[in-house]
Amino acid sequence: MSKLSDSSNYVTVQPPKNLSINRYNIMNIPPDNFYLVAATFAMALVTFLTRLTPIILPKRLLDAPSLLAVNKALPLSVMTLLILTSLHWQQPKPMSMSLGLSPLLVAEILALLVVLLSYHWKKQLLLSMLVGIASLNGFLWGLNLIGFQSP
Repeated sequence: MSKLSDSSNYVTVQPPKNLSINRYNIMNIPPDNFYLVAATFAMALVTFLTRLTPIILPKRLLDAPSLLAVNKALPLSVMTLLILTSLHWQQPKPMSMSLGLSPLLVAEILALLVVLLSYHWKKQLLLSMLVGIASLNGFLWGLNLIGFQSP
């Protein structure tokens, strides 16, 4: 238990006498989670260095044709990877001849096609997002209505 002492206008808290100070309880981090803090600081350092690199590098290096080609292709590649990893793939059961298509995966693919078509047609991002959410829910409802079940 800590003791409170009142000296003039300040209140000081004195730690208990049996408190041992080491590198872990200084930051109030349990010893088994110390690597998480180290990993967070490492990620912050890498992020800082990637933001700092274009400022430090000379302009002639930043205008290299190969770097410009990567800069042009990277957004589409990142969006493709995000879309593919967000789809809910289902592992087919062993000794099964089915494709392993779940109703959720079918609805997601159909909604993705609707979003692509609506964006290509109207070029409105907000409209395409709303159409995608509505079509995903509509396709899930329709597939459930007709009785499409997982294999």
